[in-house]
Amino acid sequence: MLNKKSVDDINVKGKRVLVRCDFNVPLQDGKITDENRLVSSLPTIKKLINDGGKIILCSHLGKPKGEAKPEFSLAPVAKRLSELLGKEVVFANDDNVVGDNAKAAIAKMNDGDVVLLENTRYREEETKNGEKFSKDLASLCEVFVNDAFGTAHRSHCSNVGVTEFVDTAVVGYLMQKEIDFLGNAVNNPERPFVAILGGAKVSSKISVIENLLDKVDTLIIGGGMAYTFMKALGEEVGDSLLEEDYLEYAKKMIDLAKEKGVKFLIPADTVIAKEFSNDVEFKTVVRGGIEKGWQGLDIGEKTCELYSAAIKSAKTVVWNGPMGVFEMSNFADGTIAVAKALAEIDAITIIGGGDSAAAVNILGFGDKMTHISTGGGASLEFLEGKELPGVAAANDK
Repeated sequence: MLNKKSVDDINVKGKRVLVRCDFNVPLQDGKITDENRLVSSLPTIKKLINDGGKIILCSHLGKPKGEAKPEFSLAPVAKRLSELLGKEVVFANDDNVVGDNAKAAIAKMNDGDVVLLENTRYREEETKNGEKFSKDLASLCEVFVNDAFGTAHRSHCSNVGVTEFVDTAVVGYLMQKEIDFLGNAVNNPERPFVAILGGAKVSSKISVIENLLDKVDTLIIGGGMAYTFMKALGEEVGDSLLEEDYLEYAKKMIDLAKEKGVKFLIPADTVIAKEFSNDVEFKTVVRGGIEKGWQGLDIGEKTCELYSAAIKSAKTVVWNGPMGVFEMSNFADGTIAVAKALAEIDAITIIGGGDSAAAVNILGFGDKMTHISTGGGASLEFLEGKELPGVAAANDK
């Protein structure tokens, strides 16, 4: 059980508070095209403003690789945040992040004021967790708040290094939610506990499968990785995605599930097409019936019913990875069926970031889920049972 101090456990009145947010938003011609991450950071920022702290925000954006590149500047974020908060967010425009502009802006701050620093990745040390930059950041504040779950699996200056030079390091509301749901719900779930894993590759989900087999009652497999499991059972998969190197591993997981009494579901039928395109002939075949020259691109109707039935009895569900090529309308039915089943049950439903989070939101089921994780890689590592450096660095309660 992870028990970290949060913004609710501290008093920031009159104190300088450095908040690591995740403002890594998509930009087009200097305009933010999806402001989800900004909106989800607001509860923590507003709480600190209301408590009378002096709030200094920092984040990375894209991969400027240690150089000041204008297209990765956080200036548009400062502008939009000012609008969302209804108060000015002063942008400290320093290529070295902690420079004269930042220091001057912070010296002028009154309680409740907000300053945003420039992209932390403008500094080469950021991704290497170099001590100099960590100390620079720490010199600006008395309290550190980490609310950036998306980078929690990385040890960088702005989320881990800085904590070594600040006495008080706590988590924000977003981080707290991720710890509560992804960390604790998975380790202490209300049963039956069902996990659904999709996506293209078995190789990227190995540790997740191993960790979850010790915890779940049912494991459901979909997406491109299902074909490696089918092939491991000696079935024909035609030209479907296949990881030959993982056949033995797939077989081992199926046997391990049996040994542990975990229901292990793989597709009973598959929607196949002659090529990877939405504009080609496609049909549904039963498992083992994929001919040469055809490839599986989604789970079939029978499988949708089978998976939905398995989901209906669940009290906790974790889903990571789509069931098919949901970006193409002909091969989105499987992913829609799973999203729908999750939306209709009375259970804790957790979407583990990445493509499944995108799918749920695009399909309009986002508000029906208990929790949609904001981190792709970080959620996967949490599901693997790994300790995340960004979480570990916060003070324990």
